[in-house]
Amino acid sequence: MKKILVAPSILSADFRSLEREVKAAEDAGADMIHCDVMDGHFVPNLTFGPFVVEAVKKCVSIPLDVHLMISNPGKYIGNFCDAGADILSFHAEAVAEEAERRTLLESIRARGVRSGIAVNPDIPVDLFIGVLDAVDMAVIMSVYAGFGGQKFIPDVLEKVRAIRQAADKRGPDIDIQVDGGVNGETAALCAAAGANVLVAGSYVFCSDNYADRISAVRGGGQ
Repeated sequence: MKKILVAPSILSADFRSLEREVKAAEDAGADMIHCDVMDGHFVPNLTFGPFVVEAVKKCVSIPLDVHLMISNPGKYIGNFCDAGADILSFHAEAVAEEAERRTLLESIRARGVRSGIAVNPDIPVDLFIGVLDAVDMAVIMSVYAGFGGQKFIPDVLEKVRAIRQAADKRGPDIDIQVDGGVNGETAALCAAAGANVLVAGSYVFCSDNYADRISAVRGGGQ
């Protein structure tokens, strides 16, 4: 089993003190910082763009995991790579053709950034099974993209199992991330299904002890 990595999402952080928040998460044992980028079109919420990613990059030494919940992700991949993304994911359902998905994944890798591809809970993973060889991280949303603090949808664990089986069969050594509603209890379900990267937003940033919550997620997954 791969090591469980915990990625607190700044969607639930206090943006009045963002530098302090991300440094505190790093000091508390976070393995990466998760940045949710929303455009108000692909999802009904609006967050931030490359400038915030660039600012966060200057605050921490751990990797930035940037999740694009946007329409036309190909237009902005270069901007977010340049801003400091270490992992950059886009939604498979935001890109119509498999060939285009592959092109975008390869363009991310060409910039020295790890490539990721995501699906919402109601979207089949068939959309990216065919491009797994170009994927460094598969992202399974366990809530609907757009807002933090939602309840975990257990049905998505079947998708995690399907991706892990497909990845093991094809050979690529990919990470599988579960994003949404992750806590100490649901982390164990995610890891048992084959996930090894767990995004926790409100569970970490809305607590009084980031280290305890991060340890609970990591411990639940081991």
